[in-house]
Amino acid sequence: MEHRLKRWRPVLIAAALAMAGAWLSAAQAAPAAPANKPTQVTHIELPPVPKPLLPAEFDGWAQTAAPEKLSNAEQADADNAAALREYGFSYGDKVNYKRDANETLTMRALNFGDESGAYGAYSYYRQNGWPKEDIGTGGTSDKNRVLFWKGNTVVDASFSQIGPMSAGEMRQIAAQLPAPYGNRALPPPILAYLPQGSLDHETTHYAEGAAGYSGSGGVLPPGVVDFDRGAEAVTANYSLSSGPATLTIIDYPTPQIAQSQESVIRAYIQARGKAQPPWPKPLVNSDQASIEVRRSGVLVAVVSGDAIPDESHRLIERVHYEANLISMPQSGESEVAKTGELLVGIATIVLVGSIAAILLGFFLGGGRALYRVAHGKPASSVYDEEFIHLDLRPEWSEPHQPESEYASDRLTAHKSVEKRS
Repeated sequence: MEHRLKRWRPVLIAAALAMAGAWLSAAQAAPAAPANKPTQVTHIELPPVPKPLLPAEFDGWAQTAAPEKLSNAEQADADNAAALREYGFSYGDKVNYKRDANETLTMRALNFGDESGAYGAYSYYRQNGWPKEDIGTGGTSDKNRVLFWKGNTVVDASFSQIGPMSAGEMRQIAAQLPAPYGNRALPPPILAYLPQGSLDHETTHYAEGAAGYSGSGGVLPPGVVDFDRGAEAVTANYSLSSGPATLTIIDYPTPQIAQSQESVIRAYIQARGKAQPPWPKPLVNSDQASIEVRRSGVLVAVVSGDAIPDESHRLIERVHYEANLISMPQSGESEVAKTGELLVGIATIVLVGSIAAILLGFFLGGGRALYRVAHGKPASSVYDEEFIHLDLRPEWSEPHQPESEYASDRLTAHKSVEKRS
């Protein structure tokens, strides 16, 4: 065995050397990789930075520090963050201003996804009884605090010292706020269902969720309203002759959901002291005989307060839902519809052609009749005796006895030709 290995050892060594040489040749022939190969870069486009909502200077006021950016609801208002999220808070700015030596101003501007959210947040912060101010789309004030909204932005300003020009300064801020467009510029449609007579506009509160509804003094427990089913609610006070009344209107996505929730709310009202959860304070302080529930389409209305039952009933009866029907375009036409349109088109062409032919006949025939009458002839040519007579007999047939003056002239002409010849 050892003898055989010794005999084959040179062959194995030679084969190994040959394989190593081939591998080195292939490695040298392969192109070398570039030393500085460029790496692939992925570009990420970030959303544009929103423009500042508040100016750096205005009417003598100047910023004392860089604006504080409010990127989430907790930064904007930690105590009411849940309500701000329901209203669709987007971003905001908080700026401290100073004028002269002892005047300071803190303003907070909150931007929302649409005008409905801005109005809801404004009505959430505004308390009943605050006087109305003519600022922006709507404004109010309380001592040294001024609150207003315009478009999809709410501004909350706190003055160290309110002055006669403070409202004018806030109007200057309102004029510089960005304006939404399209569907974002629409106020809450539910506001249109509030009866306007005896309405106290400064007590209207709009809610899109449980936090906003309960935080603005809702009459019913949020669980009974069930905002998880897509509900929106508006609450307003009315000054009726027999006493104050509160009207709550809840808008549900479909009439079926509204009908179901009407039964839940009605059962809750009828349970009175046994209701779970217990009645909120607005219901407890109401005249139980005046509390009434009514549904109209997708709307469920609840009236409460101290007015007499007759006036409360008349108020809730004025809540009426009117559906706006919109014609939806069809994806295509059926063959039956196409055939019907073709037959109608053919009939229309035949009718129009027939009428045109009749009118043309009357025009041409009537014109010809008028022409004949104008020349002293009958309107019709049926009785005319004027006929064209052609004498086609040969010239050699009885040339000496012409049958007419025309034949005689022809014979005379023939003789004249013979004489010349």
